[in-house]
Amino acid sequence: MRVPRPLLTIFMLVLFAAACSSRTGQQPQAPPQTGAAVTLVGAGATFPFPLYSKWAQLYEQQTGVRINYQSIGSGGGIRQFIERTVDFGATDGPMDDQQIAQAGGRVLHVPTVAGAVVLAYSIPGVGSGLNFTPEVLAGIFLGEISMWNDPRLARSNPNATLPAAQIVVVHRSDGSGTTRIWTNYLSKVSPAWKARVGEGTSVQWPTGLGAKGNEGVAELVSRMPNALGYVELAYVLTTKLTYGTVRNASGRFVRPSLESTTAAVEGALGGIPADFRVFITNPDGAQAYPIAGFTWILIRGEQPDQRRGKALVDFLRWSIHDGQQHAPPLGYAPLPAALVQRIEQALESVTANGKPLL
Repeated sequence: MRVPRPLLTIFMLVLFAAACSSRTGQQPQAPPQTGAAVTLVGAGATFPFPLYSKWAQLYEQQTGVRINYQSIGSGGGIRQFIERTVDFGATDGPMDDQQIAQAGGRVLHVPTVAGAVVLAYSIPGVGSGLNFTPEVLAGIFLGEISMWNDPRLARSNPNATLPAAQIVVVHRSDGSGTTRIWTNYLSKVSPAWKARVGEGTSVQWPTGLGAKGNEGVAELVSRMPNALGYVELAYVLTTKLTYGTVRNASGRFVRPSLESTTAAVEGALGGIPADFRVFITNPDGAQAYPIAGFTWILIRGEQPDQRRGKALVDFLRWSIHDGQQHAPPLGYAPLPAALVQRIEQALESVTANGKPLL
């Protein structure tokens, strides 16, 4: 996918700055030398693209192993993983049982980080901090609330001067794990949304304009007055978009941040299943931001090539350990230590020719 040039420039500057500033935390351990000739190919989610780009840069510098990751959307990543055209897929919405059956063999969902899905908007003269209730968000994306000065939106924002302007809804046009998180949330908080639209990586949108990737949604919202769209927190931070707070299950309006995303993850820890397929939407907890989720790398439990499989597992082991220190500067919540231990055990089960790779 072609990333718009302004966004690409911003992303590269942010990644460089993060590389220079990320010197806190534990000292990284030298990853295994798996061979300079190995290039691992992956494709999928745009949600973690800024972080995966940074990881790829650092890992190649340290090991010589190249990670060629294409940001094409979660739907495309799952499709290419099923078709075996990549070494790994990437998705923000877990594969369902039917997709796993199509992939054949044992499939591992490896959580890498957690992130927040943010409501970004561009209203002339209005800064960040608009309050959104679940009911208003469902109403906007159902097309039932079409004006920024609608009384239902104004009630939650008594100090804001909202214009008598039409809300330009922006959503994803491609198969998207970010969409899966967003529609999973709306299905939990709105019976009307669940009945009329439901959840998925692609849905029949009642209203709005489509854009490809988190990059495309962020770009469209940034240049279109009175637009509103959902994007991953990293894209809001890098593009300096204005964004809102969302009322959580405890009745508090919570700002999306690293801290509130971490609170959401911690609130969901007890319910994470053995296969790690779970959504972190509308969780309990006063400090929890209500629209969050893991992003996963998809790998096969039985690797077809021992050398490439070893390189892949080594990279994933590095990502859940040393790679985590690079997540917070880009707006991603690192994995809790208890979850890292469980992922480590899952990686130890990966084999090639019947032999463990770790």
